[in-house]
Amino acid sequence: MDNLADLLKNRKTVKPPAYPWQDLALRIVKDLGIPGFKRGAVFKVCKEKPSHLVELALNDTKELCKTGAKWKYFFKIIDQKN
Repeated sequence: MDNLADLLKNRKTVKPPAYPWQDLALRIVKDLGIPGFKRGAVFKVCKEKPSHLVELALNDTKELCKTGAKWKYFFKIIDQKN
């Protein structure tokens, strides 16, 4: 068994998101496989749009886009929700 001090030293802490929209954006990035160069756009959408509209766009994307680049479809849907 390792020394307790070694276990505590190697422990990693993960900071939770500061705002709820950040958590939503991270979930969208993970679920839709958003590429790195579009991550900022997802965070901007989640910050500026109401969360229920973003959730609707996410659910519509998952339901309607079975193959291909889901992230492109997400941005098309969120753009139409204005």
